[in-house]
Amino acid sequence: MQELPTGQPQATIDVSIVLPTYNERDNICDLIDAIQRELAPTDYTFEVLVVDDNSPDGTAQAVRQRYNLDATDRGPLPGKTSGVVRLFVRTQDKGLAKSIRDGLLLAHGRTLVVMDTDFNHDPAMIPQMVDLLRYYDLVIGSRFVMRGGMEDRLRYHLSQLYNVFIRALLHTQIQDNLSGYFAIRREKLYSLAPLFPAIFYGYGDYFIRLLLAAWRQDWKILEVPVFYILRRHGDSKTGFWSIFQQYTAAVLKLRIFGLRT
Repeated sequence: MQELPTGQPQATIDVSIVLPTYNERDNICDLIDAIQRELAPTDYTFEVLVVDDNSPDGTAQAVRQRYNLDATDRGPLPGKTSGVVRLFVRTQDKGLAKSIRDGLLLAHGRTLVVMDTDFNHDPAMIPQMVDLLRYYDLVIGSRFVMRGGMEDRLRYHLSQLYNVFIRALLHTQIQDNLSGYFAIRREKLYSLAPLFPAIFYGYGDYFIRLLLAAWRQDWKILEVPVFYILRRHGDSKTGFWSIFQQYTAAVLKLRIFGLRT
């Protein structure tokens, strides 16, 4: 397993896209290719950072083979070659939130983007989200603003209702607290560093905590419409009932205790 840096990596490129993976062999390379197609015509220098939780299906091996990574799992140094693919394999302390945390800590971009790897999140939105960070601190891909939505209508309505519950308890106005698709300015993320232990644990509930921290610090937050399509390959790793219980416990904890390290 690669070691995390002891200090904040130097920001040498414009954009880092962090992709947390677990058993996404059939999706990950297609997604990386799509990201590169979307960003290559822009003026942004960028890297794609895959953070894999040692997937038994060979996700990491697929990335290594497709992008000819060297023994360190790193391509050329970010900043010298745009579109670099880097791989970080985690073998301990696994979990989605901690994978995302590690990816953000390893990233070299002045702007940081996090997205799912099952094509729920459309890579075509990345340039727009990054552009908007000229005016905002945090840009969220949202299913619940005008022109947003989901192909799975039942899940759409259940998620929409659950977001009403989150807003009511936490007193925010964020429409999609569960998206997990976001772009953030590097300096704003690192301003939350003392709260990282209180934010980055669990599963997708980390995003509720991240948004609450941003909201309470009066960040400029924008939600842009995204439309979720059905997963292309593989099975969802989230069981509805277990996730419902986990997220509800997280929201109630925030309501009672707030964000605590």
